[in-house]
Amino acid sequence: MKKLILSFVIAMSTSISAQNWPSVKPPIAEKQEFVRVIHGDEVKDTYYWMIDYFTKGKDSTKVVNYLKDENTYWETMMKDTEPLRNELFQEMKARIKEKDESVPTLKNGYYYYTKTENGKQYYKYCRKKGNLNAPEEILLDVDKMAEGKPYYSATGFSISPDNQKLIFGVDDVSRRQYHLFLKDLKSGKITDLKIKNTTGSATWANDNKTIFYTSKNEITLLSEKIMRHILGTDSSKDAVVYDEKDKSNYIGIGKSKNDKFILISSAATTSSEVRYINADKPFDDFKVFQPRMKDVLYEVTPLEDKFLITTNKDALNFKVMETPLDKTEVANWKDFIPHRKDVLVEGIDEFKNYLVLSERQNGLSQLVIMDRKTGNKEFLKFDEPDYTVYPSGNPEYNTDNFRFGYTSMITPSTQYEQNLKTGARKILKQQEVLGGYNKNEYTTERVFATAKDGTKIPISIVYKKGIIKNGKNPTLLYAYGSYGNSSDATFSSSRLSLLNRGFVYALTHVRGGQEMGRQWYEDGKMMKKKNTFTDFIDSGEFLVKEGYTSPEHLFAQGGSAGGLLMGAIANMKPELWKGVIAQVPFVDVVNTMLDESIPLTTNEFDEWGNPKNKDAYFYMKSYSPYENVEKKNYPNLLVTTGLHDSQVQYFEPAKWVAKLRDSKTDNNVILLKTDMNYGHGGASGRFDYLKDVALIYAFMLKLEGINK
Repeated sequence: MKKLILSFVIAMSTSISAQNWPSVKPPIAEKQEFVRVIHGDEVKDTYYWMIDYFTKGKDSTKVVNYLKDENTYWETMMKDTEPLRNELFQEMKARIKEKDESVPTLKNGYYYYTKTENGKQYYKYCRKKGNLNAPEEILLDVDKMAEGKPYYSATGFSISPDNQKLIFGVDDVSRRQYHLFLKDLKSGKITDLKIKNTTGSATWANDNKTIFYTSKNEITLLSEKIMRHILGTDSSKDAVVYDEKDKSNYIGIGKSKNDKFILISSAATTSSEVRYINADKPFDDFKVFQPRMKDVLYEVTPLEDKFLITTNKDALNFKVMETPLDKTEVANWKDFIPHRKDVLVEGIDEFKNYLVLSERQNGLSQLVIMDRKTGNKEFLKFDEPDYTVYPSGNPEYNTDNFRFGYTSMITPSTQYEQNLKTGARKILKQQEVLGGYNKNEYTTERVFATAKDGTKIPISIVYKKGIIKNGKNPTLLYAYGSYGNSSDATFSSSRLSLLNRGFVYALTHVRGGQEMGRQWYEDGKMMKKKNTFTDFIDSGEFLVKEGYTSPEHLFAQGGSAGGLLMGAIANMKPELWKGVIAQVPFVDVVNTMLDESIPLTTNEFDEWGNPKNKDAYFYMKSYSPYENVEKKNYPNLLVTTGLHDSQVQYFEPAKWVAKLRDSKTDNNVILLKTDMNYGHGGASGRFDYLKDVALIYAFMLKLEGINK
């Protein structure tokens, strides 16, 4: 067996490229014989040991040392950018208002908000009773709770109906496995409920002593059981009220806005099922609202006189149906808002007198106010060509005031409140960009690239005015394109550091998301997944053709499933990109989907396919980045991962980088940064993440020869 080569010998040759990279040899990962055989197909995987040594209970020293040496390598290669990275970090941090407060939200007689302080990474969770002039109660001082911990996430803040107790979840490892705690808001006492490995939130019954929570499988991290806990009792005796047997489903529990019902949702990509009880009767058995139906998704919104159902039953883009409170089966459902081929229904915000519908048309989000008595509708109007609008902070049912957020690539995040009865609208808060920001100095566009099959792909673009479309502008193209998650145009104060240095930023809305309706998603998943990749490439070629940039100045970025996209486009069209940034990338698709012990695998079968099926296996193999690394030139690559990543395990990017290094025929650099303390979402503090942003920006700026 060969020894792992981890030295950093200074070579006698000249620098790697015109960017004056240090002449340092990268780590070379050990190879071990391993052959995967399935469907008569034999595949050698000489880096498979990286999985084996960490997930199968074996000594992980070897792989951890390899990751540490990769970290030493990237640090050495990027050493000369330290001043620039520090400058970028301080520049981006300086735009953030450190001492700040969120817009207070009214719920059950109290105004809840968070506040941040100068120099603090986290926040304080507070409330005031009755009005905003009342004395402040600090419910949780997360700054203090996080002291001494490299990672800290507090979430799921849930107040009891009598306003006297608070349940919250804590994860200090970054695996999204939360531990539940109870705080008595009268005495201030915090009690460890001894409830571990949860999603982090809990739902109160109306008796103020019974809670429900979601329990996860410790190995696969699947949400498997809904549990009932009575405060003051031993958590080991908690009752299982629902046990999900289908490993492809995600489950969760919540309470209706009108506080009448507790609902359990079980959903995969293509079908779902809801169970419910009266919130006053926590020991009742949960009733099935409507047994799951093949290829039918539905969500339930309880009103005082009926249930509304948002569903894709006989409605590709979803519609809203209604049914009596005592007749929930599908045979009783009737159209409330019929299906429209050109409008995607995304959700409902319910109030006593009004409904607000979240919709999407022509790729743009929209909000529609509906009077429940008259049925009259009002569409909220906005002037910019590309924007995002969404409901924001509406937990109260008995109110005529509706809050929503608005942003675009040049408009900072803005929170509005509109009176649903009078139409009066006011700004509650707009994100403050310190140091001065003038939106009139920037331009945002919405353009369309034409895909190979003739499909029009929308692209959101922003740049500083004065840019000339001469093909010489450094340009960053970003996308996600999976799970039907829509990537909308939003503002980023940190992005200004790129725009002010001459970059064009483009967000392409590739198939696999849901920006252009449900079919957009259907055409970018399973056996049509390659559309996501070719859409991105076609978008990049469009930017070149239209003079925004050229392959010598074009960068690509994506994370997680968007990291799969980065791996695919690096294989398929390497000559189009100056550099590729792949963050926590899902790049070893076949091996991961074959191993049901890896977290989340079984939940993903409806997205990628199950490779135990022959057709799915060979299709996935044909695009999986790890499987398709070849002996050819590749662009410069910056790859990031986290040792504790719960979504995409660290060994996927580690194996990919090792194989790329062994195969590529160019002198471009590949850097692998593994965060040894964090997981999928990176740093938990509100400033620390900017250090990773600064590294990404410095990587691109170095390749562009920009050092300040």
